[in-house]
Amino acid sequence: MIASGSVAGELPLPHDEPFTYQQAIAAGISRYQLGRLMTEGLLRRPIKGVYLATETGDSRALRAACLRLVVPDDCVVVDRHAGWLLGAEMILRPGEHLELRPLSVYRPSGHGRLRNSLTNSGERNLRPEDVTEVAGIPVTTPLRTAWDLGRVRWTDEAISGIDAMLRLNAFSRGEFIQGIERFRGMRWVTTLRAIAPLGDGRSESPGESVLRLRCIEAQVHVVPQVEVFRDGRLRARLDLADEQLLSGYEYDGDEWHSTPEQIAHDRERRGELADDGWLIRAFDREHVFGRQRECDRIIREVAREARRRRGRISA
Repeated sequence: MIASGSVAGELPLPHDEPFTYQQAIAAGISRYQLGRLMTEGLLRRPIKGVYLATETGDSRALRAACLRLVVPDDCVVVDRHAGWLLGAEMILRPGEHLELRPLSVYRPSGHGRLRNSLTNSGERNLRPEDVTEVAGIPVTTPLRTAWDLGRVRWTDEAISGIDAMLRLNAFSRGEFIQGIERFRGMRWVTTLRAIAPLGDGRSESPGESVLRLRCIEAQVHVVPQVEVFRDGRLRARLDLADEQLLSGYEYDGDEWHSTPEQIAHDRERRGELADDGWLIRAFDREHVFGRQRECDRIIREVAREARRRRGRISA
């Protein structure tokens, strides 16, 4: 039997350390057992190919231990997995919360491409100052990681990665913007140039970052993490808002806005804000990332109604 809320009674492996699928099989744990423990929420896979007891929690030390199991000694961890190792939160889940990505690891130029089923690899031109170490694992610095995360095809992915790295406060915005010139002519540098000035470390999730980008594209002014007080106490902190127009936009991700209790809390909080004259609209994943992109239209409608209410435009 499985101990309630624990894997200690079932796994013949240290329950406070990560392990690979191969280690589990060697220890006599079947694929069925692993699947059942995952389904019951007692095990999780923080990165592809690695398992960890859910009760163990999360820390930079644990993240390093996970990567140490699967990253070859001559490789550098880059991109989103670099951000994850450096302490950026939610960086491995850029809006869709679906499946684990291959590990982002690269060899320095001239060392050849790494080929296996766990990694998205190749060669990358890294300067000595671009690489640091976390718990003995070579990883790109926060600044180099931010540049790399901005050099991608899709702007949604770029802004969520840049925001996550800016949240670490490990480099200045000036350093970040000024250093872009070194990537002139490289792949997807145009995305980096376009999105870098829009980065904002106050966004607390990929969904918030992309919703902010949708507002910018709609030419609607918003500020992240706006605190709203009522009777002298903090009543709400809005993901995105315009305090002058009393309009707010929130991203309701499944992790924090899906249970009956969370839904009831959101409804009560937004009802009080509405009583105070705020116009709030919540968006879910389908609104922001779906094929129809309904949020573009809704953002403009909310902004127009907010301006009408404040007498900025006629009815």
